[in-house]
Amino acid sequence: MTWPFWAIHVGCFAAFFTEFSWWYVALAFVGYVVRMFGVTGGYHRYFSHRTYSTSRWFQFVIAFLAMTSAQKGVIWWASHHRHHHSHSDMEDDTHSPQDGFWWSHVGWILSNENNHTEEHYVRDLMRYPELVWLNKYFLVPPTVWGVAMFLIAGIPGLVWGLCISTVLCWHGTFTINSLSHTWGKQRYVTTDTSRNNPILAIITLGEGWHNNHHRFQSSARNGFFWWEYDITYYTLKMLSWVGLVWDLRPVPKHLLDSHHESWIKNQPQHLQAIPQPRVVTAVPNIKPLAVAEEV
Repeated sequence: MTWPFWAIHVGCFAAFFTEFSWWYVALAFVGYVVRMFGVTGGYHRYFSHRTYSTSRWFQFVIAFLAMTSAQKGVIWWASHHRHHHSHSDMEDDTHSPQDGFWWSHVGWILSNENNHTEEHYVRDLMRYPELVWLNKYFLVPPTVWGVAMFLIAGIPGLVWGLCISTVLCWHGTFTINSLSHTWGKQRYVTTDTSRNNPILAIITLGEGWHNNHHRFQSSARNGFFWWEYDITYYTLKMLSWVGLVWDLRPVPKHLLDSHHESWIKNQPQHLQAIPQPRVVTAVPNIKPLAVAEEV
């Protein structure tokens, strides 16, 4: 069922038929940033990779926030992302740009063949009935968001705070699956075509340092070096100051070593561009993908 996806897109054009105000633009911008953080700090760095720890109640809060972006259920999202890392740019990758830009950007998420949740990847999340409930009723959070936007600003709130904000958040997120594997530079040799892109890092609050992320997926920060801005990490760091999150996993020191970095950059280009097959022997219960990344 893809009509809601296209309906939200069509709803953006209502901006031409409603009163304009910079207040509405600000509403869309804030809605974008807040929900993009839900995607990057929640869906991705917490539920998919467990890069930090938090309480059970705040786990629910960040799951609900992430799901206001209307990217399906939190367990569904994490399961497909863990699958992606297990098969990145290989034949079984769910959304590799090697299958075409359109497919990697949006086609895969609209395909009925990807509606299922691959539960064997997310047994750690299936232990929480509140997350299972959210995953089943994934339309509840975006509906609540839409109602809130209407109560704040009426019809323009729905147009700017829901439709425009959501579409921007969708395509901002989707660039990581598509553009971040085709546009940018590679610092590290990985088994896929992941790349670092400073422009995408702005759009996605730090997710654009994608080659870094594929080199070490368990780090709470994707911008490994001080000049690689990572708004998601800065936000998580501030949340740690007030005790809402803790145990933010750092970047291993050897990946920050200048000699090591230089060595990686000097590798033959073909090693950086061609995905190499890898074997994933198991999916750990609590901290997934550690076997493939901590080398």
